[in-house]
Amino acid sequence: MKYKLIVLDLDGTLTNSKKEITPRNRETLIRMQEQGIRLVLASGRPTYGIVPLANELRMNEFGGFILSYNGGEIINWETQEMVYENVLPNEVVPVLYECARTHQLSILTYDGAEIITENSQDPYVLKEAFLNKMAVRETNDFLTDITLPVAKCLIVGDSDKLIPLEAELCLRLQGRINVFRSEPYFLELVPQGIDKALSLAVLLKEIGVAREEVIAIGDGYNDLSMIKFAGLGIAMGNAQEPVKKAADYITLSNEEDGVAEAINKFCNQQ
Repeated sequence: MKYKLIVLDLDGTLTNSKKEITPRNRETLIRMQEQGIRLVLASGRPTYGIVPLANELRMNEFGGFILSYNGGEIINWETQEMVYENVLPNEVVPVLYECARTHQLSILTYDGAEIITENSQDPYVLKEAFLNKMAVRETNDFLTDITLPVAKCLIVGDSDKLIPLEAELCLRLQGRINVFRSEPYFLELVPQGIDKALSLAVLLKEIGVAREEVIAIGDGYNDLSMIKFAGLGIAMGNAQEPVKKAADYITLSNEEDGVAEAINKFCNQQ
């Protein structure tokens, strides 16, 4: 099979524990693009948090795509055109805010290069800021200062506090938004139906690529759908067990250049 598109998760997949792309991964991916294979960076991160990696891989030169917010936005990184966008219903955001306050947890959202929150010194807020290389803007009135609509909210805190809140929000907002934890300390609140595979299907239709011509590589639960959807689904050596079971191939870990190993195995034969 001649592959035309490589879809990559970021954290735990493309990047190592230092959140960096290794030289071998970088060189391999740039070489693939020079050979005509396009890249998609697919992550739960906000768009701004993906941009430095997209630029490092020179995706603007080769017609690559950023798929951010777990599929809530797709941007053609060559033309800067928004290919697809899905946002939270405006009326849901105050509900999320009040629930976070009731449980004494911090809530945040994103505005361009900034994270907006009422608790800028919360260690989990700072963790999200560090991960995405974003500044934190503290506000005294979250609901007034954010610009609606938003693509995603994140409620952060200790796992034992998030567990009951996750159950409450799943029940209260069932059918209106998706609620899931990307990390034990991060509760993701995204539009209903947001899913990497569903958004990927939109992109494939837009650019005329068949799913059989796609390689998807990931490690986490939010990568499961795209690994099952792609013609070739690859799990990292450090992936969660269900991801490994769903994959067609298991590569090395993100500390061992697993992305480069897999791509060299399946794309150098083309």
